[in-house]
Amino acid sequence: MLQNSFELSNYDFYSKRHEMELITAIVESLKQIREEDKQEKQPLFIKASDSFIMNIARKVVQEKKKSLLIGIAGESASGKTTFVDNTVKACVKDHIEGIYTVIRCDDYFKDTSKELQEAGNYEQLFKTGFSFDTPKVVNLELMKEHLLDLKRGKAIVSPQYDFVTCVSSPEGEVKKPARVILNEGLYVLNNDLRDIMDVKVYVFTPLDILKDRWYRRASSRGKVGLAADLQFMDVNNTAQEHIRPAMKISDIIINGLVEIDYIEVITNKIFSAIETL
Repeated sequence: MLQNSFELSNYDFYSKRHEMELITAIVESLKQIREEDKQEKQPLFIKASDSFIMNIARKVVQEKKKSLLIGIAGESASGKTTFVDNTVKACVKDHIEGIYTVIRCDDYFKDTSKELQEAGNYEQLFKTGFSFDTPKVVNLELMKEHLLDLKRGKAIVSPQYDFVTCVSSPEGEVKKPARVILNEGLYVLNNDLRDIMDVKVYVFTPLDILKDRWYRRASSRGKVGLAADLQFMDVNNTAQEHIRPAMKISDIIINGLVEIDYIEVITNKIFSAIETL
């Protein structure tokens, strides 16, 4: 009995030591990637502290059987979707199922087709004071429920929202549990959601770039002229209250001006560094 206890204690010791060696190796690899990134003309990372790197390395090693929930927030047209889509490319380079699932805040907008029909068009709707740019028009409760289900290993069906007609259909896309859950959108780091995130990411882009991107996208969604002007004014005002404060509590701040290909390159380096250890 005493020998068995000694052998078990000895095993625990070497297991813990191996665990710490892995954590240290991941930390050093991630720090090296961060330092290399700093040398770029447009680095990806604006903020990524040593304490965060240590915490994420511990989570990767000690909780490797659990899903990693990453929340990516930022203002409208900041580059959140671009960042997520190119991160996904790095995740799926080996085409292994179960690596990632993406939950987009945009899919959870509430159905406001009735309000749009009653107003007649977007311009008249905005003149009533209606806003698409506050958390109350998004079903954050359902999104949180879906994120927690995915972390528990349950598949969900996300809604499907049409930005032209404002119709929300409950019969959207089936999303399966995965090692990495990417949740992107305007309000994913708000008070009701930030506490369930393992990693909090904020995408920062200067206002003049945001404005140009936003108007081009608004046109594709049927908002032009005065309707677009009215909504952008609201977008800028509400971001001050509901979105920009999330930058202060984020673990990582990402540069929204980086080249698309570079996002894939550096995220691929990160995943490769973790996978090979």
